[in-house]
Amino acid sequence: MSSQGRPGTPSAEGGRPDAAAPATRGGTAARRRSARRQFAATMLVLEAFVVFFATLVAFGLRVGDPVAIFVVGGTLSLAMVLVAGMLRWPAGYVAGSALQVPMVAIGFVVPLMFGVAAVFVVLWVWSLRLGARIDRERDERAAAEDAGGRPA
Repeated sequence: MSSQGRPGTPSAEGGRPDAAAPATRGGTAARRRSARRQFAATMLVLEAFVVFFATLVAFGLRVGDPVAIFVVGGTLSLAMVLVAGMLRWPAGYVAGSALQVPMVAIGFVVPLMFGVAAVFVVLWVWSLRLGARIDRERDERAAAEDAGGRPA
C-alpha cells in the first residue's frame, strides 16, 4: 500500500503533509506554534477592530473633540495590533493584559462599550488559560511519544 492515503505523509505528487503530522526542517522536528500565542494574538486583533469601531461611534455621537477621539482610538487600536506581534516575549502578555484597562475605560465615553469590553476581557483571560492548557497537553503528548509510549 502506498503512503499517499495515510495521514501525516506527503502525497506522491509532493504535496505537503497532513496538519496532524509534526513539521520537519532539515530532518529535525520543528516546534509547534503556541496555542496561547495564537489565541491571544487573535483576541488583540479583534479588540483592535472593536476599538476602531467604538472610535467611529464616539465620533458619530460627537462626544468630544474629533481629533482627540481619533488620536486616542487610533493609538489604542495600533497598540493592540503591535502588542499582538510582541507575544513571542512574556512582556507581550503583560502589555496585552494592561491594554484591557483602556478597553474597558472606553465605556466612559461610549457606555455600551462596558458590556462589549467585559466580554472581551473574559475572552482574553479564557484565551490565555485555554491556550496554556493546550500547549501543556501538547508538550505532555510529545514527551510521551519521545519516551516511546503511545499518546493517550
